[in-house]
Amino acid sequence: MPIHLVIADSHPIVLDGIEHLFRQEEDFRLAARCTNGLETMEAIRRHQPDVVILDIRMPEKDGLMISREVMAEKLPSRVVFFTAEIDDEQMLEAVHAGVRGIVLKEMKSQLLVQCVRKVHAGENWLDRRSTSVAIEKMLKREAGAYEIAALTTPREIHIIRLTVQGLRNKEIADKLCISEGTVKVHLHNIYDKLHLDGRLALLHFAQEKGLV
Repeated sequence: MPIHLVIADSHPIVLDGIEHLFRQEEDFRLAARCTNGLETMEAIRRHQPDVVILDIRMPEKDGLMISREVMAEKLPSRVVFFTAEIDDEQMLEAVHAGVRGIVLKEMKSQLLVQCVRKVHAGENWLDRRSTSVAIEKMLKREAGAYEIAALTTPREIHIIRLTVQGLRNKEIADKLCISEGTVKVHLHNIYDKLHLDGRLALLHFAQEKGLV
């Protein structure tokens, strides 16, 4: 059975290169090629390809939005990013959005073919050099979030996030529609539960846990 593909990139010359690459392989069939995110989602819904190859930067809808929609709609297609660059935050979002493969455009073209075959077979292809730092940050952030959630209430977690963003008590109170005095009480409880002595210590604590 051939592997059916939808490919997407905002640059026609890149699409030409991807199409030429996979037409040289006997086990691939191209279902559609797209130049923006809206076209890509329509093609995925219509053709339900085995694998979608797309750039993270796309007009109309970017690659992360497309990946989230594919996962939310429980479509069978597996997503591979073929992109010029991807930062740590985007890498984390991609992993959470169900992206199964990431290949940088600076790499050898044959690696993209290998990636798609691996992803089609049910494996992940996330280059260790590109993802190690991002995955480490994600794990640290999730562990930190679990630790804080076990000690504080949802309202206190919200106040922690607003505090480490630099908001003053009055700004937090206005945002949450509560009194400034109530914010102070919450912060006192937070400092007590986390064994901290003030705002600066809370910021350092949040940084250590990967929350900022």
